[in-house]
Amino acid sequence: MTAKKVLIVDDEADICELIEITLMRMDIASQSALNLSDAKRLLETEHFDLCLTDMRLPDGNGIELVEYVQNNFKNIPIAVITAHGNMESAVIALKAGAFDFVSKPVDIQILRNLVSAATTLPEKTGNKKNDKDKITITGKSAAVKNLLNSIAKLARNQAPVFIHGESGSGKERVARMIHQQGPRQNKPFVPVNCGAISAELMESEFFGHIKGSFTGAHADKQGLFEAANGGTLFLDEIAELPLNMQVKLLRAIQEKSIRPVGASQETPVDVRILSASHKNLVQLVAEGAFREDLFYRINVIELTIPSLRERKEDIPLFVKQLLSNLAEKTGMAVPSINSDAINALQDYHFPGNVRELENILERAIALSDNNSITVTDLQLKPAATNKISDNGIIVSESASVGALDLAGQERQSIKQALEKTRWNKTAAAKLLGLSLRQLRYRLEKLDIE
Repeated sequence: MTAKKVLIVDDEADICELIEITLMRMDIASQSALNLSDAKRLLETEHFDLCLTDMRLPDGNGIELVEYVQNNFKNIPIAVITAHGNMESAVIALKAGAFDFVSKPVDIQILRNLVSAATTLPEKTGNKKNDKDKITITGKSAAVKNLLNSIAKLARNQAPVFIHGESGSGKERVARMIHQQGPRQNKPFVPVNCGAISAELMESEFFGHIKGSFTGAHADKQGLFEAANGGTLFLDEIAELPLNMQVKLLRAIQEKSIRPVGASQETPVDVRILSASHKNLVQLVAEGAFREDLFYRINVIELTIPSLRERKEDIPLFVKQLLSNLAEKTGMAVPSINSDAINALQDYHFPGNVRELENILERAIALSDNNSITVTDLQLKPAATNKISDNGIIVSESASVGALDLAGQERQSIKQALEKTRWNKTAAAKLLGLSLRQLRYRLEKLDIE
């Protein structure tokens, strides 16, 4: 295995020496350049696995070198050394394509983490289990190809990414792919729905707490940041965070450290932040509901996921895959679906995206005869009558306030039929106009005993 080699670009001899010693203890070779010109010359003549550059150089700046490396040596990750507290320059560097940044005075452990991550980028694990578990995105449309290309690029750096997309479009799937294709792939991926944590417990959930720090804290607890240490923390629906928590999150991201509730000292953490929301954060910032400084920190790079209606040519592939998955889940043969039903799906508006498509197919399987899905089995509704809630449940928009959702209505109808037939399933199925197999499926789906 070829030894790793790092190019250090800094006009301060003590900084170069500190980094050289750190790298030597990691069994990594290094070479130093005191200015931009020397760095470019070395890049042209030597092989490097990583470039570390100061932001201020005698004949230019670190951003120029980041752009030069991005244009001429795409396979070499480049990280910048910034002045303490100068997050603006760090964000500019990340937007220009820097792999990551480290602040002065240089924290040795943070530097080691950065170097380890960057120098493992070209390597493949070769782990068959990992290869088998790799997540992919279904589709061959131009929108999917562009998305896959963006994911591959984003996996090669540590910049915070904000993933924007409609509910059900696959934001967590994209986040997992960025994690799986990057240097943190063998470390934890920790997803958290920010809207599902109560405000009172939020600080403890994110940062942990120590025993006795508050009533009910009977033991030390690890927070989400520590659970994701070395890996990726995915903050889904980040727009739901209250303002006071946004301040604490911003500090944790900027300082790369956390303070558990009740602790007297901060704990360094090495976590890549990916976040997502179906809401318009720019609008929320304008309304004062989301902090502008946090928005710019998490939105270094924005990745928009196309909706299903923007990639209708991929719907037949989705249908094939989802029907196969549903059949495997229920132990049935894979259902067929006729061309008219496929055409109807391609003409549908899909406010709930892939999640809604799965719900539609799941329902159609239960309603179909001879394991063959038709347009009638799909029960597609006009755009004005249906909406999809954030959890993927189809809700009637025209229903009066307090009316049952469709699942509730169906559960009530089935229970009434079972009670009328004294829980004779065969008779109840006949009364409902279903086959016995269809009724059994609905009983399991709706959890009716």
